[in-house]
Amino acid sequence: MKEQYIQAGAIRTHYYDAGRGEGVVLLHGGGAGADAWGNWKGCMPRLAERFRVVAVDMVGFGRTEKPDPSRFTYSQEARVRHIIDFLEAMGLKRVHLVGNSMGGATALGVCLRRPDLVDKLVLMGSAGLNAEISESIRVILSYEPTKENMGKLIRVLTHEGFAVDPEMVEYRYKLTQQPGVMEAYGATMKWIAEQGGLFYPEEEIRQVKHQTLIINGKEDKVVTPELAWRFSELLENSRLYLIPHCGHWVMIEYPEEFCHIVSWFLSMV
Repeated sequence: MKEQYIQAGAIRTHYYDAGRGEGVVLLHGGGAGADAWGNWKGCMPRLAERFRVVAVDMVGFGRTEKPDPSRFTYSQEARVRHIIDFLEAMGLKRVHLVGNSMGGATALGVCLRRPDLVDKLVLMGSAGLNAEISESIRVILSYEPTKENMGKLIRVLTHEGFAVDPEMVEYRYKLTQQPGVMEAYGATMKWIAEQGGLFYPEEEIRQVKHQTLIINGKEDKVVTPELAWRFSELLENSRLYLIPHCGHWVMIEYPEEFCHIVSWFLSMV
């Protein structure tokens, strides 16, 4: 597995690259302390057995550049533009996009703006639909950087039986201590709150014609199964896969099952 940087448009971008074969690009979620490694470390080796796997830190997260919010708008369109620039800088065409939460909304946006860059789409606990801002989402929006709050954040993102690893709490908390991280996070969450959520008009979502796999935890308190079902109604070429006893982080709570179903979907003709 290689860890590298590339200039994607105006953003110096950090990513991991492993395996050979068809390209699979993994887009992490937007909770505090999120990055490519924390979200996908359990999946990259499994998926890299069959595919070339690229996991990228989105703008404002991980080790990717964090522009000053006074000069940069942390909007959904900015994240979509960043990933399009990243795919072009990497020379990646017709890749499979796999997105969790905010990463799912970003993958949807790439499909809408540049459908030519995408082969298949996997949405896992994906944002993108207009829904009420729940108490769980408010925990994400209002995060203040303490270890205790990071523990609370992880609890709302996972199912009740999930054993939270203290190392996970420590890892994500340390990321929030890096220069510029909380400024970028605050600007991102402020934009989402002002918009009333992270969503596209449903008529736009209907325009996505890519073969799509929708994966959701039955106990997801952030993106409920009802929203996953609505995605399946709007995306005509979609399949829906629900996992019991699972919250918002399928890739962390059930990495083996997640990678198995994703590999099956991406390999089917």
